[in-house]
Amino acid sequence: MPKTQSAIRNLVNPLELRQRATKTLVLSSRQLSWNGILVEQFQYSPTSNEAKSPALSDHRLILPLGSPAPSIQKRDNAKHESILQQGDSIFVPAGYPSSWRSPRRDTNRPKQQQLHIWLKPESLEQVAQASEINLERIDLVNCFGRQDLQLHHIAMLLLGELQSNGIMGRLYVESLTQALVIHLLRHYSTIAPPITSQNRSVTHNQLQQAIDYIHAHLDRDLSLVEIAQVINISPTYFASLFKRATGISPHQYVIKQRVERAKMLLSKTDLEIANIALQVGFSSQSHLTQQFKRFTGMTPKQVRPSS
Repeated sequence: MPKTQSAIRNLVNPLELRQRATKTLVLSSRQLSWNGILVEQFQYSPTSNEAKSPALSDHRLILPLGSPAPSIQKRDNAKHESILQQGDSIFVPAGYPSSWRSPRRDTNRPKQQQLHIWLKPESLEQVAQASEINLERIDLVNCFGRQDLQLHHIAMLLLGELQSNGIMGRLYVESLTQALVIHLLRHYSTIAPPITSQNRSVTHNQLQQAIDYIHAHLDRDLSLVEIAQVINISPTYFASLFKRATGISPHQYVIKQRVERAKMLLSKTDLEIANIALQVGFSSQSHLTQQFKRFTGMTPKQVRPSS
């Protein structure tokens, strides 16, 4: 997995590649500043001309979003050809060049859509180190047209969050990113590392510290890293240890507490619902209403006492 300094200097980052490409950008998470991950949706016209992709600085996942489309990839003097459809994935590890084209007979097909997910190598290295995995022994492998429904499910949740302009917040995205990284290390590497938190646990005091911090900062866009630092635990394990101790994921716990605080403010204050939404950490009144109804079965207006 590690690269020499000279090799690292020659790698092309996602933004540089986009500036060279002919694909049309539809959506990007760049402006949302997600930590360690970039999610972008593209539209492109199939072409039989070979499009060369240089060695990249980040790991890249490509998922087709439209109708089945044939595609050809060349990498390491090997040719891969497949009809890509929804549920399939292409994984290109950082540091490896490749080239792409459509079969000549299929260039008259309508425009296609793709989802590209870029992961910083540091994101995988942090999980590997926290799991006491020797980075020198891990080599991520190129995969082309692999049907992977679990990966597709995570990717579609990330796409949904991108389409909503990050409505669920950093904690949600970081949880999905962590699940994606663990999945890649387990299923897209030369070894199957035992990534588990089975022998770890949080103490009662640590759990209470984390909960107290969440309650004190509900109005903020909380992150896994931020909460885990409070109790000096790796973010890699924090989510699973928190869920084991409480029966609920950190993200769902935060949403539930925001709903509870909103319920209290609705019954005891005359604050506008939009103001309450922002005070308890929701991005908008509609986001509050959506989550409030999911947890209580009612809307905020129905809970507020009649004047």
